[in-house]
Amino acid sequence: MNWGAIGLLYTSFYMCRYNFSLANKAISEEFHFSKENMGSIITTALLAYACGQIINGLLADKLGGKKAMLIGAAGTIVMNLLFGAASFWGLLGLFVVVRGIDGYFQAFGAPGMIKINAAWFDPRERGRFAGIFGFMINLGRFGIFKLGPALLAGFSVLGLMTVPPLHWRWLFWIPSGLCTIAALVMALVVKQTPEDAGFPDAVKHDDTAGGDAPASVITVLVTILRNPAVWVVALAYACTGAVRQGVDQWFPRYMQEVHTVDLKSTSFQFLGFLIPFVASVGSLLSGYISDTFAKGRRAPVAMCLYLAESVILLLAAQFHTVGSAIFFFVAISLTANATHSILGTAAAMDIGGRRMAGFASGIIDSFQYFGGSLAGLALGKLLDKSWGYYFYFMVPFGFIGAILMFTILRRTDLKTQAQRASAAQTKS
Repeated sequence: MNWGAIGLLYTSFYMCRYNFSLANKAISEEFHFSKENMGSIITTALLAYACGQIINGLLADKLGGKKAMLIGAAGTIVMNLLFGAASFWGLLGLFVVVRGIDGYFQAFGAPGMIKINAAWFDPRERGRFAGIFGFMINLGRFGIFKLGPALLAGFSVLGLMTVPPLHWRWLFWIPSGLCTIAALVMALVVKQTPEDAGFPDAVKHDDTAGGDAPASVITVLVTILRNPAVWVVALAYACTGAVRQGVDQWFPRYMQEVHTVDLKSTSFQFLGFLIPFVASVGSLLSGYISDTFAKGRRAPVAMCLYLAESVILLLAAQFHTVGSAIFFFVAISLTANATHSILGTAAAMDIGGRRMAGFASGIIDSFQYFGGSLAGLALGKLLDKSWGYYFYFMVPFGFIGAILMFTILRRTDLKTQAQRASAAQTKS
């Protein structure tokens, strides 16, 4: 019940986030915005999200994950409603500001969720939890990829009622309604720790001294920021973000403009199903493999994924059919989302533990979106020239990610010496 309610809310966060990629082309055509203009909206949202992760990671550790997620839900609901309403004015600056504020509120989601689940999952279960986390993200993507095209094209309900094609603003209004329902369920159901749910000492933890008492801001800052593993994982995660956002923010428009594929067509619906499906499979498998075969080590698995990703991207640039585009988008999505789950979720919990998982997650995940911001304005400017730059833009990030993971390949413990000493003192 606990995980289902948390996952449902985080799923709705993603429906309120990936709606923009489906509306990208329609907004551009209605208001005569260039790809660079649309990229400025994407970049602003991702940078705001990145900065928000750092701030909100600290807030999640202080306020608790439940409050953090509910604050984020309230903000993204309001901002999605306003983004849809902004269509009546059509001002680029207004779209940029509203989506930027929404990016900040969305950044309460991951630290809040990871903070709660760091308390609920044993260290050797966290990779598999990361896979479940990835599944919930992709459930949100799958939901909006099914709902969005239906709203734009019109649909019937059990043959009894016909809904005509709707304006793109409904891609923002309806997901905000679904997020409202999910937030209410989460507020009523979720317990932040097993102890709150009546299960004391149910989960074994490798944490620092202090139990569940919130760590001071200074303690969290010093402990996490002085850990070299944080920065290696964070920089690698920036590479994940550049590729992941490069695909997620632009693939619908790529299919529409390069291959003249309609969003309601069988080809796009097939792709819209396969991308979140294989992303979920990749998240689950990478988490299971890192927990079991790699014995809790994330770097070896991530390094192999980054190398495979670069090869796939190079091959994708050489083929130019609808079928090849579908195949390569699916393969890229698998690798990018697999590294996304084991580094941003499992590794963050390994580093931060029960008391500091929120900030560790916030720091690492922020870099994903700093990297991902390059897939907005910078990539949009290139795409105004030619779609031929698309896959080549993402290739270097896979190689850089692999090199970074190689530097910590043999590390079995991502905590600092101070954290390990504190944990040993607690056990003794």
